[in-house]
Amino acid sequence: MNRTESATAGSAVAGSAAAVARRARAAGRAAAAAPAEARVAALDALHRLLLDHQDEILAANQRDLDRAAAEALAPPLQKRLALGPDKLATLRDGVVALRDQPDPVGRLLRRTELEPGLILSQVTAPIGALLVIFESRPDAVVQIGSLALKSGNAVILKGGSEAADSNAVLVSLLRRALAEAGLPEDAVQGVQGRDAVAALLDQDACIDLVIPRGSGALVRSIQENSRIPVLGHAEGVCHLVIDAAADPARAAHLAVDGKCTYPAACNATEALVVLRGFLPQLPVVGDALRAAGVTLRADADARAVLPWAQPATDADPGTEYGDLTLGVHVVDDLDAAIAFVHRHGSGHTDAICTTDPDAAATFLARVDSASVFHDASTRFADGFRYGLGAEVGISTGRIHARGPVGVDGLLTTRWLLRGQGQGAGDFGPGGRRYTHRSLPIDVL
Repeated sequence: MNRTESATAGSAVAGSAAAVARRARAAGRAAAAAPAEARVAALDALHRLLLDHQDEILAANQRDLDRAAAEALAPPLQKRLALGPDKLATLRDGVVALRDQPDPVGRLLRRTELEPGLILSQVTAPIGALLVIFESRPDAVVQIGSLALKSGNAVILKGGSEAADSNAVLVSLLRRALAEAGLPEDAVQGVQGRDAVAALLDQDACIDLVIPRGSGALVRSIQENSRIPVLGHAEGVCHLVIDAAADPARAAHLAVDGKCTYPAACNATEALVVLRGFLPQLPVVGDALRAAGVTLRADADARAVLPWAQPATDADPGTEYGDLTLGVHVVDDLDAAIAFVHRHGSGHTDAICTTDPDAAATFLARVDSASVFHDASTRFADGFRYGLGAEVGISTGRIHARGPVGVDGLLTTRWLLRGQGQGAGDFGPGGRRYTHRSLPIDVL
């Protein structure tokens, strides 16, 4: 391709991206203004379509899996790529959970009387048009799409090429659900290719928020290449701190669950931080992990009681393994454990196992992560498990939303003022005085 052809192709991609973004903006406004019953009807239709077309979805997913195997895609990515009847059932359950939640759009948050007959209200509203970029996991299409339906947002979905067939089928079902409910199909759109993403990242006039779901490198790349606000998380480096007062059997259960139920997930436990007082009992935990097929990369203190473990290197702390590998690091006390978590963690999810209520309270109060647990697996950090119905992603930032982002994380607010012809100049010295009286929010 010569320079002229390349420029023409680039212009075509940019023009297509602008059209996609404009359609999303218009469709999002229509969806936001639609009655709640229409959004409920769309989720009902989606639930039915996911069940009626299960064989088509699974066939498309198998084509993706066959292609991934032929191309030797990394095993953790292949695991994320796979769908199955159980996963589809969980997705349908999430759609029902969202459907049954109260309508989030237009919820009254505050009413203030500026003067009698001049009433200000603050209400929830959709953010607008979202661009969500994700890798490998086609189930994200349903989770994100259903959240967008419920919250009245439009969404442009860019999945990984490895899941192209699965994503295409699922996007088509979301668009059919919208159409059946009388909502614009373009409230959900799918795009493919890196050029399309690059062009969409320039559409700050129509796209309000970018949500990347993937590696830390993906998140950083998007942040560096767009003026659009970005909501996302970096690596999922989650720790389980085992206190000196931990119950060994419970610690073993939490370690195995956190690492083994889904090693490729961003909420999987990637390291044990063991207080020195627990070392004599650490073999109970180590043996349970070894029996589950986990490779331990342990420091010298931990290998004194786990001689079969591999030696840890300086690169192990802070590593997101994404497989059945787990770091083990020994510290002197709880202060050192919290410092270790802050130094090497990603602010995603960290947990402590202990029977000491003071140690638990200290950990919950001081660890600065999006989710902090006591005696619970890090794998609970999930929108469905939190009762959010689903999640559009997990945010480790501190602005707008943090942790699993469900419906509430996709909302902003608007101010509505109802008056009787008042002007701002009517108030002030020698004029009217503001009352600024709070009013009940159970009535408009």
